[in-house]
Formats: sequence, C-alpha cells, structure tokens
Amino acid sequence: MLSLLGKSRRAMARMILVIAAAFCAASVSLSQTPAGQPPPGGQQGRGGRGGRGGGRPAPVPDDMAGFESIFDGKTMNNWDGDPTYWRAEEGALVGESTPEKPVKQNTFVIWRGGTPKDFELKLEFRINSTNSGIQYRSVALPDVGQWVLKGYQADIDIANNFTGMLYEERGRGFLAPRGQFNRLAAGRVVKAVGSLGDSEALKAHIKVNDWNLFHIIARGNTLIHVMNGVVMSILIDEDQEGRAMEGLLGMQMHVGPPMKVEFRNILLRRL
Repeated sequence: MLSLLGKSRRAMARMILVIAAAFCAASVSLSQTPAGQPPPGGQQGRGGRGGRGGGRPAPVPDDMAGFESIFDGKTMNNWDGDPTYWRAEEGALVGESTPEKPVKQNTFVIWRGGTPKDFELKLEFRINSTNSGIQYRSVALPDVGQWVLKGYQADIDIANNFTGMLYEERGRGFLAPRGQFNRLAAGRVVKAVGSLGDSEALKAHIKVNDWNLFHIIARGNTLIHVMNGVVMSILIDEDQEGRAMEGLLGMQMHVGPPMKVEFRNILLRRL
C-alpha cells in the first residue's frame, strides 16, 4: 500500500509540473505583443485593475451642468425670513444677530420656490460664530414660530464639531455624524453600514472663517453630504414613519452669541 501511495504522489507531482509549465508558457505568449502595439486590454503601460487601461477613462471633476440658481445675489425674491436677521448683501444671503438683536429661538430663511423631492443642492457658506445649517425636505411649524422648520439638516458650526453631519431639526436628532454611513431602520434604529473616515481627519478639509462648498444629494431615501469634494456623511432612511421624501429648503440661525452666516452661489438641480 505504501509503495502504491508513493507512486501515486510522484505521478501527481509530475502532473502539477506539466500544468505549471503550460501555464507559464501561455503567460509568456500573451505578454509578447508585436513591436509598437499596446498590450492586450487597451493602452500602453499599466492596465487592468491597477491602472487606467482597459479603455476606462479617468473620472473628471463634477460641474454645474443641470443646476439653476435659486438666489439672485441682490434681493430676497423667493426667500422668506425674519427681516430683523436676514438680508441680501454683496452676492450673499446673510443672517446676522447682534447683542441688541439676539436670536431667541432657532429661526430660518425659507425658499418659497417649491418643495424639492429628489435633488442636488450646491452652495458656499461662511460662518463666524455659533451654529447654523441647511434645511431640506423640511416642514414649517407655524404654531412654534413664523419662520421655524422641522426636518433634515446639513449641520454647520464655527468649531466644526458637527459640520458636515446629517441632523434632524426638531425630529430624530443625530442621524449620521461626520464620518458615518448609516442606515436608519424602522423604529428609529440606527445601523452602521460603514465608515467614511475619522471625523477629525475629515474636519481638516473644512475651512475656518472662510468659504466652504456644501453639496447635498437627496435621491429617494438616500441622503449624502459632501463638503469641499469630500464625502462627510451618508444616510439611508428606511424609517417610513419618520422620514420625509420632499419638503422645504431653508437656512438656519441658531440661538446663542451674536453671529453672522453667509450663503452664496445657491444652485439647485432637480433629479
């Protein structure tokens, strides 16, 4: 029996060597292409999974194709907010409070041009104190105040502790903090899908006391926040009782010390 096993193992070893030799020969044959011609799969140089071969073009930066301006930079046309705080100035939608005119409850300037469903919103913002945010798929709460909104918020704060996250104003609270890709299941159960990176590392992409580009994508029940070209948070909202699929757009001024927040180049693309 041992003798037979030995012969069998030697036969198997010879077979493996033959197959390996044939495979190597085939590989050499495939790698040898006529002079002046690119290797199989497309372009010369690196290809396949590790390079840009295979006829797959490199992605290009996103642009403003399909977006329309919803703020003229000069007037408050289609924007409704407390004139004590909100104004149009030097191409920006400005919210400002002072020691003499403090914000006593969160107040909003509301876009009256519609209630977008699936959309992309791009705008630049600058803030010098306290807290703000961009409201979307929101509803007005006239019983609480004339310019009060409830709904999804792309959060902004001067310390950048929360900037970029997805929060729900007067609703379900923290839904997707910066760096998190979450799923919100029925019963308001938050489930982690994956990580977008460390929150502090993402914070490094946010400018302080300067203009930042915020890009919000709302498609179906998937909500994505991108800032300065970096994905900050993602939420898939499967909580049918709590989610909203359309609603108002607006900008927030938060209670607290005197502040000034500015928004400019406000562009909307309906999907």
